[in-house]
Amino acid sequence: MQLKNAKVVVTGGSSGIGKATAQLLIEKGAKVLITGRNAEKLEKVAQEIGATPLALDMTDTEQFAAAAEKTQALLDGPIDVLINNAGIGEFAPLGEIQLAQFQSVYMTNVFGLSLLTQAFLPQLKAQKGNIVNIASTAGLKGFATGSIYSSSKFAVRGLTQCWQAELRPHNVRVQLVNPSEVTTAFNQANRAERPEEAKKLRSQEIAHAIASALEMDDRGFIPELTVWATNPF
Repeated sequence: MQLKNAKVVVTGGSSGIGKATAQLLIEKGAKVLITGRNAEKLEKVAQEIGATPLALDMTDTEQFAAAAEKTQALLDGPIDVLINNAGIGEFAPLGEIQLAQFQSVYMTNVFGLSLLTQAFLPQLKAQKGNIVNIASTAGLKGFATGSIYSSSKFAVRGLTQCWQAELRPHNVRVQLVNPSEVTTAFNQANRAERPEEAKKLRSQEIAHAIASALEMDDRGFIPELTVWATNPF
């Protein structure tokens, strides 16, 4: 697709992978709307990178239809790309897991992601658009204490495959991106961005992967893309 003048929504766009992706797509000429729970932070980041902000809590599913309608008004037309980046994590070993942890993570990572995509689906079908789901290498292989988070990302991978089967006949491309460890604010209690490390991925590498996959001619698409650090050891 051509990113210039494309209308894009990036959830969780006020920091980390979401912010870097929004910034790169804007540099390539796209019109980008970013969402996030913290309206003040979202507004500040939007002004910084030239995006349009829309405060949205991924657990408030009753607001999704209105958010999709408002997005179309803010971007002056239906969207071409939805990047489902917003996500949270909870970690605990089996024996210490609480139901509330599963409910919290799945509400954002799985249920919110699915229902927000559904709200935007008529626009995406009309535009023969693109859905990019951000999962994780944790969605490819489990790890100790990862029951909650890893299973949520396995679910995102399964959702992506289902949507690929459903939406290919409508010329909607559904792509999955699996980052390995990235130095972001993810799982940081103070939500502060972690400093860059020479051997770990930055948000910019994931943004590059997303933009590159989108820029492929519409006759083809990358169903799943995994990004590793070259040598994290």
